[in-house]
Amino acid sequence: MGLANTFKVLSDPLRRNILVCLKEGKLTAGELSDKFNITPAALSYHLKLLKNADMIMEYKLKNYIYYELNTSVFNELIIWINQFGGEHNEK
Repeated sequence: MGLANTFKVLSDPLRRNILVCLKEGKLTAGELSDKFNITPAALSYHLKLLKNADMIMEYKLKNYIYYELNTSVFNELIIWINQFGGEHNEK
């Protein structure tokens, strides 16, 4: 996906909070649903958008599906943002 989609996905506070939770490590959909007190259908919608933006990955382990961050997307985002200034570009 592109940067426009990445920013669109990040515009929702719940999706940003999901990403913050996944920063601590992998979680199942049930664990995420409990943390945010939302329905499984609503969580599924948000997870789908995060997956389509390549911000999270999912994998199966036994009877569970785990979600975790895809840090390569965030590295690309940091590189893009750094071109606009910061300590690396200061004179």
